[in-house]
Amino acid sequence: MSESIKNSPPPDPNQHFRTDHLKTDLKSRSVRGGAVTMITQGCKFVLNMGSTVLLARLLTPQDYGLVGMVATVTGLVGLFKDMGLSTATVQKAEINHAQISTLFWLNVVFSIATMLITAVIAPLIAWFYGEPRLIWITLVSAIGFIFGGLTVQHQALLNRQMRFGALAIIDIVSMLIGVATAIVLALNGAGYWALVLMPLAMGMSSALGVWVMCGWRPGLPVRHSGVSSMLAFGANLTGFGIINYFARNLDNLLIGRYWGAQQLGLYSKAYALLLLPINQINAPIASVALPTLSRLVDSPDRYRQAYLRIVEKLLMLTMPIMVFMIATSDWLVQLLLGSQWGETSRIFALLGIAGLIQPLANSTGWLFMSQDRAHDMFKWGFIGGTTAIVSFVAGLPWGAAGVAASYSLVWICVCMPLLFWFVGRTGPVRTIDFYRVLAPFVCTTLGTLLVLLGFRKYVEVSNPLIGCAIAFGITIITFLLILTTMPAGRLALQDIKNMVVKSKP
Repeated sequence: MSESIKNSPPPDPNQHFRTDHLKTDLKSRSVRGGAVTMITQGCKFVLNMGSTVLLARLLTPQDYGLVGMVATVTGLVGLFKDMGLSTATVQKAEINHAQISTLFWLNVVFSIATMLITAVIAPLIAWFYGEPRLIWITLVSAIGFIFGGLTVQHQALLNRQMRFGALAIIDIVSMLIGVATAIVLALNGAGYWALVLMPLAMGMSSALGVWVMCGWRPGLPVRHSGVSSMLAFGANLTGFGIINYFARNLDNLLIGRYWGAQQLGLYSKAYALLLLPINQINAPIASVALPTLSRLVDSPDRYRQAYLRIVEKLLMLTMPIMVFMIATSDWLVQLLLGSQWGETSRIFALLGIAGLIQPLANSTGWLFMSQDRAHDMFKWGFIGGTTAIVSFVAGLPWGAAGVAASYSLVWICVCMPLLFWFVGRTGPVRTIDFYRVLAPFVCTTLGTLLVLLGFRKYVEVSNPLIGCAIAFGITIITFLLILTTMPAGRLALQDIKNMVVKSKP
């Protein structure tokens, strides 16, 4: 036994960094990874939805509003703990131990600095909103930045190696721990503290999980290790993230400042409920798409084909769900949140209009990052962010519903065309490609919406659960029927059939 151990080859020091072995069966790895992450997101969706339903009945809109006030600010500060370095690790063709060790310690330093800055500004947050309770909420929330800094590079390495099974286990277990913590606290009358401590429990368990699963251990930081290009890439991503975050969260800031915790609670819950299905589908696809496209960047035709096929499946999954949620927003809010959240349904439906093509907009980030166009992404942040901010201010006099309506209108009519033009100026994917892949699904979605609105108008259903079940069936049947009437739709469905057949053993 000792002789066999003695003669066994030493572990490969670069096993966590090399990706050449992935290219031999990249397509099958991507399909398997997509399947694993979709199953994972399904589990997370059930946990998310279950906790949302239960916590919405145990807590009040004001509880959510208080935490939302702090989250608007801490979320912006929290962008600095990563500095875009996780994406740089995934995207870069060649990396080594010295580089990743250096980035790890930089992330730790950034996370500690972020925690301290958040603690310092806690009194300012409380003063801005006129709510003393926000001081302690902010101080406790700041602790979570430490766990984030400790996991950034480990998660990036797992993603780079396309180890989606390991990431799935970590995500589900940490989410279970976080949800269980929140529910126990809420049942024992902890109020808004249940929402504050839930992400801390998730962050702590996630940090432990990635260190166990990854196996890589950082060394000391090394000067002149060749991380300058990665830092520049990360800086541009962080710049975009700051602008984008400010643009996306200024609505919460303005509503909380001028309309109070109640209106902010209703608005933030509508937005969170809207993003729940989008994120559950978009996140796993993104986790597979970015490393896949990064490995294909030197093959433009394969790159373009891969991106368009991924986006096609993304739209096929998200658009029917979104149109169903828009048409049944009042039923869904009553079922999931309870009667005290009734005002949320109108806000939810208005935001859902923008949500129809939000997944396609999110996918443009894969193009920027995989093509090493982080500087372009930064510049787009100014364009899109400014437009979004104008829409928030324009709708603010009419409260949360006015902000939601103004944002959706500007997003569909102004931001999306600008984004397609800006991304398609260079690279394998051109502006016309976005419209070609989107067109059949827009037609199908509009037709499905008309059928659902007709059902709501002419069929009386007293039970929201039965109404949602019938409406969901109508959505799926109508969407598929209309899609099959178009050549592009039939090709998309046939492509899915071929993928399913090939994935069978």
